[in-house]
Amino acid sequence: MDEVSIKIIEVLHYLWRAVVQDGDEIDILVQKRKNKTAAMRFFKRLLKGQRSTPLNVVMDKLASYSAAKKELIPTVEHSTIQYENNRCVLSHQPIR
Repeated sequence: MDEVSIKIIEVLHYLWRAVVQDGDEIDILVQKRKNKTAAMRFFKRLLKGQRSTPLNVVMDKLASYSAAKKELIPTVEHSTIQYENNRCVLSHQPIR
């Protein structure tokens, strides 16, 4: 999971994306905020479309990710190791 800032008609928005291990994008969401509420909204939407709970979630160290993950999927392993989410970060390039 990753988020990137984008401007839409000179207004800053955040593009939230979830990518599976082989690089396929499974969900995106554009929001104006990147706080805990925004992260929870993205997590709920993402988990609603999945048939099973993920085994591992890789994301950056954004505090809102951790807060939302603790509430919605506390048993899932959470990794914030540097460069581990490069697959998602690099897939932002065509969008930007």
